[in-house]
Amino acid sequence: MKTYTVPYGTSIIKFTLPPGMRGTVLTSKSVEPPDDVEAAIDETLNHPIDTPPLREMAKPGDRVCIVFTDITRSSPDHLLVGAMLRELEAVGVRDKDVTLLCGIGMHRPSTHAEKIIKLGQDVVKRYRVIDNEPQNPDVLVDLGLTPGGVPVSAHKAAVEADLLLATGLVEPHQYAGYSGGRKTMAIGAAGEAIIAHTHGPAFIDDPNTRLGRIRGNLFHEAITEAARRAGLDFILNVVLDDEKRVVCVRAGEPVETHRWLVEFARSIYEVEIPHQYDIAIGGVGFPKDANLYQASRAASYLFFAPTPVVKPGGFLIVPAPCQEGAGDGVGEQRFLRAMRDAPNVQAVLRDARKHSYPPGQQRAFVMAKVLEEARVVIVGSEYPEIVSACKMTPAATMEDALGLAARELGGKADTHHPLDVLVVPHALLTLPVVQDPHEEIARK
Repeated sequence: MKTYTVPYGTSIIKFTLPPGMRGTVLTSKSVEPPDDVEAAIDETLNHPIDTPPLREMAKPGDRVCIVFTDITRSSPDHLLVGAMLRELEAVGVRDKDVTLLCGIGMHRPSTHAEKIIKLGQDVVKRYRVIDNEPQNPDVLVDLGLTPGGVPVSAHKAAVEADLLLATGLVEPHQYAGYSGGRKTMAIGAAGEAIIAHTHGPAFIDDPNTRLGRIRGNLFHEAITEAARRAGLDFILNVVLDDEKRVVCVRAGEPVETHRWLVEFARSIYEVEIPHQYDIAIGGVGFPKDANLYQASRAASYLFFAPTPVVKPGGFLIVPAPCQEGAGDGVGEQRFLRAMRDAPNVQAVLRDARKHSYPPGQQRAFVMAKVLEEARVVIVGSEYPEIVSACKMTPAATMEDALGLAARELGGKADTHHPLDVLVVPHALLTLPVVQDPHEEIARK
């Protein structure tokens, strides 16, 4: 009997499928990583896309801000930020003129220990390292409205810098199509208003707001304009494989560099599947499965693929310890309250479409859309009562989750009518595509 493996925290869960189920494993395409990642980073900094090298852009006396990703992102910022700092030091930019801004968006502030994990102890001791404060008007600069009516604001450390840089991770993203590029700055270092607007029902209900889709994507257009207004000059971004190894790194002008990396990311992350499945099992792993807010992305990513991966009424199963419960940040707690306090998922949707909601609560809207069509089971949560409060189903083990799915979907213990199960060990880094030529054209 075949054994399947998916991540669970910093470990793994192994399981077998019961009789009457037929499994298929889906992973991203394999790409050989560079032999020396640090050398690859230095090379791309020396030959950036559509900009001069960083050493030619910076000069002594410049105030420089580098926006880097928070602990919920696997971007290797200790390598990326470290490389940019060496470039700045080489041309005489003083340590005191550099600000390292953690792009937390509406997540909780990063801890000192997390800053060290992201940047390294020496960098944290040597440079000014701060968090974004999206609800503090004293540190935000109003940058007006985009042509689409999106209110733009950003942290003054970013806006007032003479040179604004950002790191990032290019991977499938539910709203932006693909993350990275301008998003680290435009959302991570933004005020609450733009986060609220771009995560609101008008954006999320739009059919072009889907994983992998760039063309016509309102979110993508908004963050591109926001980053332009903030003055983002230069990005250094990576693409990771399923093992979180850097397989591609590029630097340069934000729009063209991101476009180049998206094309590379598509080539490994987007994997064709022949049809929809009865059950999909999505692995997450640390750090994303530390709380329900983040771990539930596995279910929504599989649902909001260009075509939902499961059939209507199907099961989405996500192993996740959720040791932080729903999550400690402002946004995470808003998600919890919205899910917990509503009598059902239809009420969550009605309320969101009738009234504006604050950032973070969009995850409740998204998950309500998923739960309207599919069953979401969270396996191994340390807080099953929170899973239940959020209208999802807790299960102690994979065996329990699969048994529940078998009973409710009516699987037969024979080979003639098995339930089709898609196992996606890295659901945030693998984008299953039920191939349709029209969809392929629209996504790009």
